[in-house]
Amino acid sequence: MKSNDIGTQRELFVDTHLIDSLTGHIHQHLHEPVDKGIVIDHDAPWEGTTCGYNSTLRVDDKFWMYYRGWDLDENAQKGKNAPVTCVAESDDGVHWTKPNLGLIEFGGSTDNNIILETDFATHNFVPFIDTNPNCDPSASWKGVGRGTGDQIRTLYSLHSTDGLNWTQDSPDPMPLDGKFDSQNIAYWDPNIEAYRIYFRDMERDHRAIRTAISPDFVEWTESTFLDYGDAADTHLYTNQIEPYFRAPHIYAGFPTRFMQDREAITEGLFMSSRDGLHFNRWEESFIRPGLNANKWGNRCNYTWYGLIETPSVIQGAPPEISIFTDEKYYSGKPVSTRRHTLRLDGFVSLRAGMAGGEVITNPMIFSGSSLEVNISTSAAGSMRVEVLDEGAKAIDGYSLEDSDEFFGDTVEHTVTWKDSSDVSKLEGQPTRLRFVLHDADVYSFKFK
Repeated sequence: MKSNDIGTQRELFVDTHLIDSLTGHIHQHLHEPVDKGIVIDHDAPWEGTTCGYNSTLRVDDKFWMYYRGWDLDENAQKGKNAPVTCVAESDDGVHWTKPNLGLIEFGGSTDNNIILETDFATHNFVPFIDTNPNCDPSASWKGVGRGTGDQIRTLYSLHSTDGLNWTQDSPDPMPLDGKFDSQNIAYWDPNIEAYRIYFRDMERDHRAIRTAISPDFVEWTESTFLDYGDAADTHLYTNQIEPYFRAPHIYAGFPTRFMQDREAITEGLFMSSRDGLHFNRWEESFIRPGLNANKWGNRCNYTWYGLIETPSVIQGAPPEISIFTDEKYYSGKPVSTRRHTLRLDGFVSLRAGMAGGEVITNPMIFSGSSLEVNISTSAAGSMRVEVLDEGAKAIDGYSLEDSDEFFGDTVEHTVTWKDSSDVSKLEGQPTRLRFVLHDADVYSFKFK
């Protein structure tokens, strides 16, 4: 078996890429984010019942959230005003305000948070900060948005120097063919050193996701539908795919499942990929509508784009991941944005019951001198780690008997064997890890 060269990159158990065997009372467990309440009510005069397509970014020492401001009568299919693009801001990702930007006039005043009022981008404008090392400074921000009217099957690109003042790149649409009436995501992908885009189309009569690649954000490859293996067709309205910020070689996606035959109710899913094209998609819901009646209506539980790191309310605890959803869409009331949290790397864990379970990884080659594990046990639970050679034989000094038992909850536990954490002599050699767990969750590991 070929060894995976993982270097010092963080590895998550979101797929079976590094899993050779699971034995005993253990399984891959999908974790549901914790509801932390409403953070924005979209009740300004330029907002309303169909606000959405929120995109959250860190900008220096702040967070910005872009979203569509719109109040549409679903039955009459007529809006009180044309859609606009707005920005909310936050110092911590938890408490949000709508700044008075003074850029766009609405109702005779510029005292608002509107940044765009075009007819070619505001239906679903999504920006990104261009991290291409060769990026032109005059286009350090880029974004995409769908046309309107006769241009609903076109996507346009824009650029900006500050994320607030935007210029259309060209009067011509981007050379892509799709539906685009969704949240279309683009960014510089360091894994392929090119720009990547994910956008909506139709495949086998189902809402589906395509991807394409560009060296310059002008010319694009022919787009390809994402591959989910033998997973059944289901309507996926949004995609929300990005390299996970703590392990950028893994693409994390949070598509919204659209239940067309159940009055268009929606819920978030989770999927992951190691090449941006072939995805492991969990069919169980990631964010259910739950007991919140405002999430059981038409399009009332979209997962929005952008994972951010936010402080925990627990004193001394590590930061969390925040992710956002909508509610009350098409209800006749202003839409609200709700925040949810997960522990760092906390999408999927290897969960063992008290009876015990173990995992043996596939062979890997690492760099570093110590092993760090994101681990949670109960008060009675435990973890021991054994290092094996390529043939799955315990290596002297790193056997299960040598492993120091761990119990507790931390995102960065350093594993020890007889009080020593040094694994430097195994660096560059094909090795396996054996985790032996009791009433515990292992989320990720890395060598450092």
